[in-house]
Amino acid sequence: MAALGILEVFGLTTALVAADAACKAGKVTIQSFDKNKPANADNLLVPLHVVIKLRGSVSDVEMAMEAGIKAANSISGVSCSYIIPNPDEGIKLFIHESCIK
Repeated sequence: MAALGILEVFGLTTALVAADAACKAGKVTIQSFDKNKPANADNLLVPLHVVIKLRGSVSDVEMAMEAGIKAANSISGVSCSYIIPNPDEGIKLFIHESCIK
């Protein structure tokens, strides 16, 4: 795995739209979707955060993340995003886990 893109967005619909845009923009694979309900969820407009994990080459992940962020911002927004080039072996288990069933 050359790079891991992590994109956390507000809501499942936003996550699906962002993931679709990301996959169309770069040659990436969706590794997993993870849901996250923050402690202050009752005070938020969208009480569910979804983390999309993408993998591919650094340049493809960069293009995919840019497109995913743009798509997510057109709906309900992005909580955070980050690209890890060449992730360490020690975090592989966490990369492959998914909470969405």
